[in-house]
Amino acid sequence: MKELNELNLPENLGYTEDHEWAQKTGETIKIGVSDYAQDQLGDIVFAELPTVGDTFNKGDEFGTLESVKAVSELYIPMSGEVIAINEELDDSPELVNEDPYNSWMIEIKPSTPEEYDQLLSASAYMDLLKG
Repeated sequence: MKELNELNLPENLGYTEDHEWAQKTGETIKIGVSDYAQDQLGDIVFAELPTVGDTFNKGDEFGTLESVKAVSELYIPMSGEVIAINEELDDSPELVNEDPYNSWMIEIKPSTPEEYDQLLSASAYMDLLKG
């Protein structure tokens, strides 16, 4: 397990209290799990993700990650429609452990774009982790 000061928390992302991240990519949002989340889970062996066209409200469960330790629910940080899933994770879910920020899970077209501004900054997320 990493120490808090060893975590990679890119400044250009928004974070949730449930350890997901969101990144604006033009008019869409890519979503994944933080370095902290993947580290806490351990070796990820399976990712269950929604299908393209599914819609969610902010805070809804949109999938799960299964590790050798546990199954963890994924909660969507913003309302929207799934426009893409990262199909690489079907065959290689361990990519989330290797590079959690390039191993996004879903991409959405947000229905309420202003929800992005309610996400935690990297420093606020670190404060949350420190307790």
